[in-house]
Amino acid sequence: MRFALFLIVALVLGVPAFAQPRPAPAAALIDLNSASRDELMTLDGIGEVRADAIIRARPFRAKTELVERRLIPEGLYDKIADKVMARAPASPPPPTAKPAPATPPKRT
Repeated sequence: MRFALFLIVALVLGVPAFAQPRPAPAAALIDLNSASRDELMTLDGIGEVRADAIIRARPFRAKTELVERRLIPEGLYDKIADKVMARAPASPPPPTAKPAPATPPKRT
């Protein structure tokens, strides 16, 4: 009975030993398309050379392109995949409509 009570209290209070791991919230993910060199280097296995290569290879449509473009090995991707995302780059504003050119009046 005591164990059941302890278990209920632990689950309610969120004791780390019983809590399930949760994915990082979107705000904590590093965006491959906008992260600085220093931000990229906070990822395990990403040093100066790889961070620079990632920046040069932008934009990314999906984070899996890191492996597809051979920027990092698959084993390293498996370690950092839950810490990165590839948000679509901001699209340019739609072109503004230009007024029709004035035509000179027709002479009859």
